[in-house]
Amino acid sequence: MEVATILWREFIFFKRKAFRITAGAIMSPLLYLIAFGWGLGDGVVVEGHTYIYFIIPGIIALSTMNTSFNAVAIRITVAKLHERSFEYYMTAPVRMYLLTLGYIIAGALRGLYAGFLILMVSYLFGVNINVNFMFLLVCILNSMLFSAFGYVAAMVIDNHYDMNRFTTFVITPMSFLCGTFFSLDKMPAVVEKIIMVLPLTHVTKSLRSIALTGTINYSSVLILFIYFTVFFLMGIYVSYKEIK
Repeated sequence: MEVATILWREFIFFKRKAFRITAGAIMSPLLYLIAFGWGLGDGVVVEGHTYIYFIIPGIIALSTMNTSFNAVAIRITVAKLHERSFEYYMTAPVRMYLLTLGYIIAGALRGLYAGFLILMVSYLFGVNINVNFMFLLVCILNSMLFSAFGYVAAMVIDNHYDMNRFTTFVITPMSFLCGTFFSLDKMPAVVEKIIMVLPLTHVTKSLRSIALTGTINYSSVLILFIYFTVFFLMGIYVSYKEIK
C-alpha cells in the first residue's frame, strides 16, 4: 500500500509538470549530443566506433543516473527542510522498507524516462544502437541504485549545502570520470582501478558493450545489483534511524 501511494502521488506530480520535467531531462543530453556528436562528427573514432555511437550509451548512463538521483534527493530534501511534510511519514504507522522502496521505484521510473528520451533523440540524430533486454536491465539497475543513493543522501543531510556537497564530490566526478565521454584505456593504471570501483563505470561499459558489440559483461551487472542492494539496505537503515 505504501509503495502504491507514493507511486500514485509521484505520477500526479509528474502529470502536472510533465513538460518541465521532460525539458529538464532532455536539455543537457541534447547539448552533449550537439557539442560532441555533431561537433566532432564521424571524424573521430573511439574503440573502433565513430564518436557519436560511442557517446550515446554514456549519455544514457549519465542521464539515468542524474535524473534518478535528483528525482528522489530533491523531492525528499524539499519535503524535509521546507514543507516539513516528510515528518508525517516518519511518525505514521508505515513500514519503512516499503516507504523506501516506493521512493526508489518512483525515482527509477523518472530515470528510465530520461533514458527513453535520449534514445528517441539519438534516433533523430540517425544513431541506431542495439537495445535489448540486457540493455534495459542495466538501465533499470542504474536507475534503481542511484535512486536509492539519492534517498540515502537526502535522509542523512541537514541542509541544502550538504546536498550540494554530495553532488559536487560524488555525482559530478562520476559524470566525467567513468568513461561517459572518453575511453578509459589511456588512463593511468592506478586511476583506472579507482574508477572501476565506481558504479557508473560499470553502467557505461555495460551499455556500450551491449549497444555496440552485442556482448554482455555479467560481472558488471552483478556489481550493479550489489550496489543497489547495499544502497537499498542503507536507505532502510537511515529511515529507521530517522524515526529514533
